[in-house]
Amino acid sequence: MTTTNPALAAALDAAATGDPRRYVVTGGPSSGKDDLIEAVHAAGIPCMTEEPGREIYRKHRKRLGRHLRKEDRREYSLEVLEAFIAEYTAHTSGIRFYNRGIPDGYGWEGFFGLRPTPQLEEATRLYRYDAIFVLDPLDTFEDPDDIVWAKDREIRRVHELIVQGYYDAGYEPVFVSADSASARLDFICANLRLPKPSRGARSR
Repeated sequence: MTTTNPALAAALDAAATGDPRRYVVTGGPSSGKDDLIEAVHAAGIPCMTEEPGREIYRKHRKRLGRHLRKEDRREYSLEVLEAFIAEYTAHTSGIRFYNRGIPDGYGWEGFFGLRPTPQLEEATRLYRYDAIFVLDPLDTFEDPDDIVWAKDREIRRVHELIVQGYYDAGYEPVFVSADSASARLDFICANLRLPKPSRGARSR
């Protein structure tokens, strides 16, 4: 069910014909990102549906019959990058939220001990976002593939590498503390000077 704050809906409509404004929501595994993205959709805010890398990972895992290893990462990473670039360039006006962004690639490559590809560095330079929101980790797992990181006790390291990747790309991320999805979305909207979705929301 979509629950829209009329003031937020008016702000989104007013921005719809203006320059594109792109806002990334990111974080390591078990950060509550899926719940937040669901809340973004429920508030009527334009947003990516699913993180591209997740479905591409499943495809590669099915083909290989196992989880990806370091030697499998290059092909996978380039395919993910192409998906993010396509998502970025398809948006031409108004506000849109993104389920991870191009510089996330720095964190994941770093986790596997790989240097960034020239393609990633070029894309990071060409395709810039307007704000980056990093979700602090929670103690829950949102996807079966997250268990891979839990077993390795590497969730915190992945999170830190993703954050460092955004700093290295020239961004100043805004950190969103652990809370309910609705409270986190209110915080993000307030940071962007948008009406908070939880205030005056009407179901439709």
